[in-house]
Amino acid sequence: MTAVQQTEERDAERAEWERLSARRRRLQLALWIVVVVTIVGGPFWPLLGFTVPAVTLTAVVGGFFKGRYVCGWLCPRGAFYDRVVKWVSPGRPIPEWMRNRAFRWVLLGLLMGFMVWQISLKPGDVYHWGRVFVRICIITTGLGVVLALLVHPRSWCAFCPMGTLQSAVGGKKSPLYLEKGCVECRSCEQACPMNLAIVGRENDGRLDLPDCVKCSECQLVCPKGLLHY
Repeated sequence: MTAVQQTEERDAERAEWERLSARRRRLQLALWIVVVVTIVGGPFWPLLGFTVPAVTLTAVVGGFFKGRYVCGWLCPRGAFYDRVVKWVSPGRPIPEWMRNRAFRWVLLGLLMGFMVWQISLKPGDVYHWGRVFVRICIITTGLGVVLALLVHPRSWCAFCPMGTLQSAVGGKKSPLYLEKGCVECRSCEQACPMNLAIVGRENDGRLDLPDCVKCSECQLVCPKGLLHY
C-alpha cells in the first residue's frame, strides 16, 4: 500500500469515527431526558419506574454481544453524566477501589437484594413495583451526581451493578486494539468517558479493557489513528 493510499484509508476511518461520535452524541442528548422524567415524574406516576428494568434488561442482553456497549450508547444515566453533569465535574481520576471487582459484586448483591425485598412487600401491586424502581433510580442517580461533583462524571459507572454484569458476560467482546507506533500522548485516556488507562495495557495489540463502553472517542482523538475495534 502506498503512502497516499494509507493516508486516504486513515482519512476514511477518521470520517467514520466522526460520524459515529456525532450519532452517539445525538442519542445521548435524547436519552438523558429519560432520567430526569423518571426522577421528577416517577413519584407522581409510578409506572415511569419501569424504565429502570427496561434499561437493565437492554444492558444485560447487550452485554452478551458487545460488552458495555449499552453503557456508552444507550444508557440514559450514562448520557446524563456525559452530556449534563460533565460540565460541572472536576474530572479527577476515578479511584481504583471503585473498580475493585469484589466491591462491585458486593454492591450488585446488596442492590438486587434490596430491590427483591422491597418488591416482596407488595408483590401483586404493579404500582408498588414502579415506586420501588423510581426509588432505586433516585438513590443511585443521586449518589452518581455527588460522586461526579467530587471526582469524575462517570464515577458511578465504574462500579454500576449493571455495568458489572455487562463487563462479566461480555467484557472481552469487540476488544480495542492499539497498533504499533503509539507516541504515548495519552489523548485517548483524556477522551475516555470511563477514565480508563489505555497506554501500556496492550498485549499483542489487544487491550484488556472489560469496562470499555465502545464509544469510539479514543479513536477520534488519536493523532496517529492507531486504535481500532
